[in-house]
Amino acid sequence: MAIFLTKESKVLVQGMTGAEGMKHTGRMLAAGTDIVGGVNPRKAGRSADFPGRTVPVFGSVREAMAATGADVTVVFVPPPFAKAAVTEAADAGIGLAVVITEGIPVHDAVAFQAYARERGTRVIGPNCPGLISPGQSTAGIIPADIAPEPGPIGLVSKSGTLTYQLMHELRDTGFSSAVGIGGDPVVGTTHIDCLTAYENDPDTDLIVLIGEIGGDAEERAAAHIAAHITKPVIAYIAGFTAPEGKTMGHAGAIVSGSSGTAQAKQRALEAAGVQVGATPTETARLVLAART
Repeated sequence: MAIFLTKESKVLVQGMTGAEGMKHTGRMLAAGTDIVGGVNPRKAGRSADFPGRTVPVFGSVREAMAATGADVTVVFVPPPFAKAAVTEAADAGIGLAVVITEGIPVHDAVAFQAYARERGTRVIGPNCPGLISPGQSTAGIIPADIAPEPGPIGLVSKSGTLTYQLMHELRDTGFSSAVGIGGDPVVGTTHIDCLTAYENDPDTDLIVLIGEIGGDAEERAAAHIAAHITKPVIAYIAGFTAPEGKTMGHAGAIVSGSSGTAQAKQRALEAAGVQVGATPTETARLVLAART
């Protein structure tokens, strides 16, 4: 099994005909994702050619879903149009919207997250690498070749590059799914959502959680782990050396006083029984040791 995305998922790409959309659609197709259509109102009725596959372009998400049965969309549209793209997808009743776009205004993100939630659409992101279920499907920009085989580890991460590193370091063990939730202040799917899904997934034996400084998402995840998660959880928190009061990398990675620091997050997770690695490599070693 996997969470949120399986080999049965039928995937649309909003913004497929742009440079980034074309590049990553080709990579998703090469990884085995069932890309059934692109969406661009200005290019409706055309198609895009990829090695071994021609993908039709539709004028709207609703039209594409009616023609293809799509249940997932990946959003590559520029920031000024992201709110409209997600709203359109939610109005059409898509089950999952993976928003890769970075630089979306927080006000827009708040608005489309609430709108999608009301209509039953799960949003992953924005400003995220997407998700992958190795051997089944990938939706976003996570390289499929860094962990090509499925396995028993479930990964949830704020960081794109650290997602890739942990997947590479644990590639011989393999993953049921890996979800990059994004590091913006407002995201759709949270650590807690993924922890719950992995807890309920019979093919996930161990969960890896990657967090970052800023906010209290990891502290809330720690409380959830203590109350509801029975599977072992190993964590890594990026930003132990970040200077206080500085924004580091992602828009959500800002600390004030002791709030949001890596140390505070580590303490909360360890109090919930989570082992926290000092580096990504040590975190991988903890995972391997926990499985022996």
